[in-house]
Amino acid sequence: MADPKPQILVTGAAGALAQRLIQLLKKDYRVVAVDFRRRPELGRDIPSYGIDFNHRGFEDILRHHELAGVIHLGRILAYESSPYRRYNANVLGARHLLDFCRQYRVAPVLVLSTFHVYGATPYNPAPLDEEAPLKASELTLDLVDSVELENLANVYLWRYPELSITILRPCHIVGPGMGNSMSLLLSQRVAPMLAGFSPLMQFIHVDDMARAFRLAFQQNQPGIYNVAPQDWIPYQEALAECGCALLPLPSIPSLAPYLISRLLGWKSFPSYLLNYFKYPVVIDGGLFERTFSFQPRQSLATIFAEYRRRKEIGAGERRMAYRD
Repeated sequence: MADPKPQILVTGAAGALAQRLIQLLKKDYRVVAVDFRRRPELGRDIPSYGIDFNHRGFEDILRHHELAGVIHLGRILAYESSPYRRYNANVLGARHLLDFCRQYRVAPVLVLSTFHVYGATPYNPAPLDEEAPLKASELTLDLVDSVELENLANVYLWRYPELSITILRPCHIVGPGMGNSMSLLLSQRVAPMLAGFSPLMQFIHVDDMARAFRLAFQQNQPGIYNVAPQDWIPYQEALAECGCALLPLPSIPSLAPYLISRLLGWKSFPSYLLNYFKYPVVIDGGLFERTFSFQPRQSLATIFAEYRRRKEIGAGERRMAYRD
């Protein structure tokens, strides 16, 4: 017999966040997985596709599957590709996705954004709520596609209410498998920091972020929401709690940290994010918590202990290899 559960399309399905979310959704939904980087391998029971959102074949996926919603997590990060390809994938690809959702009457639609869209300046109020202006594209061209993706989703949110669009702006998503800049930094044995700066930062575990998306999809309350715990910690303290040795880098000129990090092989300290390691960008996640009755389950202590434990395991394995 055909499975009566509704189908959901999850993009960016090769990533750690999407794969945790898919595990949460499998009980109540049939999942269709898509990623533009590579075909996700998620088992025989999950149809999966590796395809560019701008490719003609992408429409066939929405045509052939009777979808009851889309969770759009697929986004190329700045250090993964050129600005031209990022814009094509992140903005034009998202527009095609939203247009196909309108054409095939697929709703609700959830979109993953980032707190980076607020921009990092010394004049940011704390905390930033959802009404704060998005200044990131004024400060660095490397975040233009992130802001434009948000602007695009926001236009569709108000112009086409039948899509029931929800935009989530999380703080730093960290935890096992995450390949973003912050997670890579916390995984380092020696981590860079800008001399004289230790801005307040917020962290949410990848498992909690997956729960946040499931709640937002199930309850379907369209709008824009920050997702962050009501807790924060200075960056240098976060590194110390994760068992990282600190390596101060000069912040002037701004190119110096980038050159040093490239010399040492750190792909996780991109120059376009330097201001985020100078100035705090603390967001208010209260609206999401109240609307969806959400509370993170993983505390900062638990998150940092996980990174310490992985370093200890790695150190033990290196000692064993040395003895052998």
